[in-house]
Amino acid sequence: MLPLSPVTPQLADLSQALAAACVQVSVAQGPAGISRELARIAPQYTFREVLARGGWYRLGGVVDARGRHIADDLERWAEAELAAHDDDLAAVAAEHENSQLRATRLTGKTHYWVARTGNGATDFVQIEIEELQEVVCHALFEAGESVPASIEDLVDPRDACPGHQAALGVPFYTLRRVTGIAEFLAGMRAQKAEPQPVHRLIEAWEASSASHATDFSNHWVIAVREHLDRYHQSIRSATPVAALNGATPRFESTYGARGLALAEALHRFDRQIGYPMAWFFHMLTTKSVPHAVAGVVIEDVQSGFNYLPDRDVQVVKDWLHQPYGF
Repeated sequence: MLPLSPVTPQLADLSQALAAACVQVSVAQGPAGISRELARIAPQYTFREVLARGGWYRLGGVVDARGRHIADDLERWAEAELAAHDDDLAAVAAEHENSQLRATRLTGKTHYWVARTGNGATDFVQIEIEELQEVVCHALFEAGESVPASIEDLVDPRDACPGHQAALGVPFYTLRRVTGIAEFLAGMRAQKAEPQPVHRLIEAWEASSASHATDFSNHWVIAVREHLDRYHQSIRSATPVAALNGATPRFESTYGARGLALAEALHRFDRQIGYPMAWFFHMLTTKSVPHAVAGVVIEDVQSGFNYLPDRDVQVVKDWLHQPYGF
């Protein structure tokens, strides 16, 4: 995947210094160790960790029966072996079936730090630092096993890793990216004439009661992506991710609820999340609230129930007029 380049020289300097610091900070110190380095490297910012997301992995390398590395990049190794055997996976399997080679994975957790840089909802710097550990995974070629149908089946088969995985070395930190969110989203706007869903969500946030109660970056991070299209043009995308360490609160409302019962359910959800109109933004992202609720809210307003401020009613109406989601 193409790494995102920091958008300003200042962020480039921060990225370089932080990448070096991640090598020095032990995971045993926990996120507090990273926080201390951030305070030292970038005292002009006030960074805080808002989210840690785990449960993902990245392909690793190849090890022998003793855990010694044969290759650091599993996919490149597999492609080179296939090319050396005239694209014949059966021939590759025959050569290595007694070698006891195993694939490894990098199990990961992403830590998100944010720091405000201005008054707008997207005026913040976001840092993603990965906490990784290499573990031994599946056998690549075992005697008696069928030959993989493709490289994908070889390097990343379904249900490849056992429940207990032997670790190779200790966990470590590595910098994923540093992003100026406002600049990144402005770059996305330049790609298309129409605002993309993330832009519309930000506009809704700034127009709603939520923006008067709290900072956007207290409750959201932005999952950003960038790749080159076939014309080698940079294509950016962004998805808001709720900064919740744990499950999203349950929206406690019965089917068909309206009026006071619905108002109480909306306000209860908002209180659990921590800001007004949380139900609306989670309806679009975490899907914790059914989309149908938005229509019922406007029907209630038209029937004389005034449990939302006018600004929030308009936000809901705008969405109903032109829906979007993630």
